[in-house]
Amino acid sequence: MANKANNLSHTKWLCKYHIIFTPKYRRKVIYHQYRKSLIDIIKILCKYKGVEIIEGHMMPDHVHLLLSIPPKISVSSFMGYLKGKSALMMFDRHANLKYKFGNRHFWAERYYVSTVGLNDATVKKYIQEREKHDITLDKLRVREYEDPFKG
Repeated sequence: MANKANNLSHTKWLCKYHIIFTPKYRRKVIYHQYRKSLIDIIKILCKYKGVEIIEGHMMPDHVHLLLSIPPKISVSSFMGYLKGKSALMMFDRHANLKYKFGNRHFWAERYYVSTVGLNDATVKKYIQEREKHDITLDKLRVREYEDPFKG
């Protein structure tokens, strides 16, 4: 399904992109209570635009997506749509986020995108291994707070 060329009225296309984006200030909010909501929101928004999610993972402080975006939609316009609408939907679903993220800025302005081509298996493997690596690093970093002024 992912390696099969898609059709528009006058076009056969196979456009796959590896996209990474982060919450504002790289806050680690994705893995906890908001993970399920973000997954649902991103799936809904991609379905609205006709974008296929080939692979996707929510890391503690960023999102990895391998997407098949039709050529009639530019990557930058789709990312503006995805980040803008998902932020609004998150603030509607979770009213307490308005106090943590002032002025409804949930995502950072920047994102990373690279074209994949026909070797999407390599990118899928990288995304899956990166998730395992980030989870183990996050477990290693968890320490109880120690007051430096106590003896």
